[in-house]
Amino acid sequence: TWGLTFIFRLKGSVFPKALMWSFPCATLSAGLHYILRRGPDSAVVASAGGVSLLGGSVFGGLSFILGFLVVFRSQQAYARWW
Repeated sequence: TWGLTFIFRLKGSVFPKALMWSFPCATLSAGLHYILRRGPDSAVVASAGGVSLLGGSVFGGLSFILGFLVVFRSQQAYARWW
């Protein structure tokens, strides 16, 4: 009976260290979400038809950076192969 306790063991597990990095980020993003969505008259978020325009620009920027990093990493790995 393994259960889920083997994931959170300190010896040999990456989950405690990953939790140390992910928990502050998740808390910050939840706080920002609450601040940006707390009222309909919030001046920070511009909306058109109930759809946030801020989310599209954030998603576009994130996908560009992620794509750039994937291509860069792939080129580095390919250069090492040869």
